[in-house]
Amino acid sequence: MRAIEVVSFGGPEVLFPAELPDPAPSPGQVVVGMAAADVIFLDTLLRSGWGQDFFPRTLPYVPGGGGAGSVVQIGEGVDPAWIGRRVAVRTSTGYAEQVVADVAEIMPVPDGLAIEAAAALVHDGVTALSMDRLGTPEKGEWVLVLAAAGGAGSLLVQLTVEAGARVVAAVSSDAKRALARELHAEIAVDYTRPDWIDRVREATGGGAALVYDGAGGPLGTAAFDAVADSGRYVSYGTADGFAAPDPESAARRDIRVLTPLLNGPPDQETVRELLGLALQRAAEGRLLPTIGATYPLERAADAHRALAARTTVGKSLLLVGDRPAS
Repeated sequence: MRAIEVVSFGGPEVLFPAELPDPAPSPGQVVVGMAAADVIFLDTLLRSGWGQDFFPRTLPYVPGGGGAGSVVQIGEGVDPAWIGRRVAVRTSTGYAEQVVADVAEIMPVPDGLAIEAAAALVHDGVTALSMDRLGTPEKGEWVLVLAAAGGAGSLLVQLTVEAGARVVAAVSSDAKRALARELHAEIAVDYTRPDWIDRVREATGGGAALVYDGAGGPLGTAAFDAVADSGRYVSYGTADGFAAPDPESAARRDIRVLTPLLNGPPDQETVRELLGLALQRAAEGRLLPTIGATYPLERAADAHRALAARTTVGKSLLLVGDRPAS
């Protein structure tokens, strides 16, 4: 089968097309023929060698964490009814024509939902719904979504609007501002401007009641200053490392700081629940991923370069097989 391998830690140039043996399922496993592989920013960090304590990778390895396709083979003890079913799969690999996964790692794709949309929700749908539960936006309050035009951020804008809250979207380009407005954000600010925090505080009358930090690092830390007193700050971004808001300032201003990534990944049961919910809401038209860029499998390096340059609007996918890329 065709796949992408990371042969050494480094930049996008370490992603090489490879021919690997087709995987064989063990008992309790299935093989998924991939139609679309999910691409997330974490993939670029792991490729560089970051995060070995949390996400160990042994070279060479096939990057990715899943996507969507159809079950083509089952292992011992697996219900034969899975054969041929369209599924979303969230596992430890993804950039390949076929991946092997435990039955607990796959979820049926509802009828009527495009397979690409299902792939786009494998990680970002779970993340957005998880952050939505932590932040609990309330009707009428101001919510700042940082990196609002990204895969998870664009979904959080939708969830926040549905809750009746008022959204300020922080983005970095005209195209991303346009997307935020399409998703019904009331205000879109450019976080590359030095006065962007002041603009948020002015627009919200002193600060947002809730801030979703989808960037991390210095940018996410700066966003802490956009939280109103007695507000909530939910940080899930790692593009430049973890955000580091001042704990003394948080205590003095009675701001609740939530950093779920420091608690480790969610358990499998929670992931399945949230992925199933994301897929169902998408099938109902209530949660729509924005797929801004698609690439053939062999161009995985280009997908990583675009993510690193922050030029992608919405979600990036690798398309496997005969699907046309954009």
